[in-house]
Amino acid sequence: MKKTSCILLIFILALAFVGCGDNNATSPAKVGALAPIGMGENDVKTWTERVAKSEGKEENYKNNNNIILYDDMTSMVMALKSKQIDRFGTCSAVGDYIVKRNHDLKLIDKNHNAILGYSMAMKKENSAVIEEINKAFHDMKNDGTLDKLVKENITELGVNEPKPVAIPVIPGAATYKVAITGDLPPLDYVQADGAPAGFNVAVLSELVKRTKMNFQPVSVNAGGRGTALVSDKVDILFWTIGTYDADGKALPYALDKMQDVSITEPYYLDRRVAVERR
Repeated sequence: MKKTSCILLIFILALAFVGCGDNNATSPAKVGALAPIGMGENDVKTWTERVAKSEGKEENYKNNNNIILYDDMTSMVMALKSKQIDRFGTCSAVGDYIVKRNHDLKLIDKNHNAILGYSMAMKKENSAVIEEINKAFHDMKNDGTLDKLVKENITELGVNEPKPVAIPVIPGAATYKVAITGDLPPLDYVQADGAPAGFNVAVLSELVKRTKMNFQPVSVNAGGRGTALVSDKVDILFWTIGTYDADGKALPYALDKMQDVSITEPYYLDRRVAVERR
């Protein structure tokens, strides 16, 4: 777990390659995305088309249908800087974090109607645990705790880096290993020393207190999340992505597609944006 806080310190190395990979002006834009679970590039194109149609923006799909998937955020940002891709898609919080630390990049917000929602996921056999987490999320929303964590660790972060958060351990309680990637800063963030920090561990810390279960972070890169869950390397994925309308209602096409998996209600909703070179 050493990617996130270095993400955008090492990217200056990519400037040496800036002259490579220019696209013909008449070609469809090359658009990067973190690899979803259970979907390849053609599947993501289909997802993009469905989203564009739901928004009445089919023209956007025609100009953004050349999808290139990446297993981690570091590789994707380097690809953007070296002109291998024209832009990449993400949520507003992640895009804002990246452009504030990379002055050669900018945020493009086209006011998309479909929203990305982030949920935790476990195998269906653990659906009772999902229900306990859902109850905790519901209570955290009602008492303002979740909004407080978002404010402290995301919206008011600015150019600061997320702070370490201690995750309590309850002796003798059931322990669940949670996949932390560091590939969605500042939602899922990892310090240079490999320790998770900020929003992800703040959420896990609160879940320990409310569910009386232990949650142990385990390092996994974004592209390997699905495999880690199936192989029992981890018990829980900290984030999977669904698609929601402006009112927070789930749309019938999630970005992560998994069988025999239960997901929580979303703990974070955010609009889709793109990151481009200036």
